[in-house]
Amino acid sequence: MPVVRSPQSFARPDDIDPSGPVRTCVGCRKRAAKRELLRVTAGSDSDGQPAVVPDPTATAPRRGAHLHPTQECFDLAVRRKAFGRALRTSGTPGLSSAPVAEHLARSHVRPVNT
Repeated sequence: MPVVRSPQSFARPDDIDPSGPVRTCVGCRKRAAKRELLRVTAGSDSDGQPAVVPDPTATAPRRGAHLHPTQECFDLAVRRKAFGRALRTSGTPGLSSAPVAEHLARSHVRPVNT
C-alpha cells in the first residue's frame, strides 16, 4: 500500500509568520520573519578597513546575512565566525564586526538574561 503524505511543509516548525519572507539568524540559527532580524553586509568601517556593517533598511546592494538584534545572537555569531561564512568573505583577514556592535549598543539592546 503506498504511503500518502499530507500537503504540509517539511520545514522546521518554528513560531513564525508564514505570510512574509523567512530568514535564519547567523547567530542562533533560528528562523524568524525577515522584519524581526537585522540585515548585515560586508563593507568598510569609518577607517576604510573591511568590516561587517549593519543594513537596517535592507537596501544595500551586496550579499547580506541576518541576525536577531540581540547581544546574545551577536556574540554567538562572532564566536562561531559566522559573518565571514554567511557573507562569503572568509578569505578577508581582519573582518571587523565593531560597526554592528556599535549599532546594537546605539539601539539600546540589552543582553538576554539566562
